[in-house]
Amino acid sequence: QVQLVESGGGLVQAGASLRLSCAASGLTFSTYTMAWFRQAPGKEREFVARISRSGLTTYYAESLKGRFTISRDNAKKTVYLQMNSLKPEDTAVYYCAARFGDYTGVYEMDYWGKGTLVTVSS
Repeated sequence: QVQLVESGGGLVQAGASLRLSCAASGLTFSTYTMAWFRQAPGKEREFVARISRSGLTTYYAESLKGRFTISRDNAKKTVYLQMNSLKPEDTAVYYCAARFGDYTGVYEMDYWGKGTLVTVSS
């Protein structure tokens, strides 16, 4: 049974940093492209970042480039999202997701986590 478990969310002030983690189990982690998405209250889920199986290639939502960094540790079966200079508009539930193989799309993921809430106060 595949499980993706996010952690690291919480309440922070604007300008702070957070690092989210997503621990995977039940799959051969290195064979999956991994991604982060987020869903703000009352809004649709949106793409945040994607990382290739090797970790060498990353792709970001244009609006988040420079503030967010995705990375992965295949030995630990974990993907990370480092978020800097957080803004109130970054408040959302953050989800990690997995897609088998070398995926260069956005939303067609095979597995999803249940999310972790990030709240940024002004």
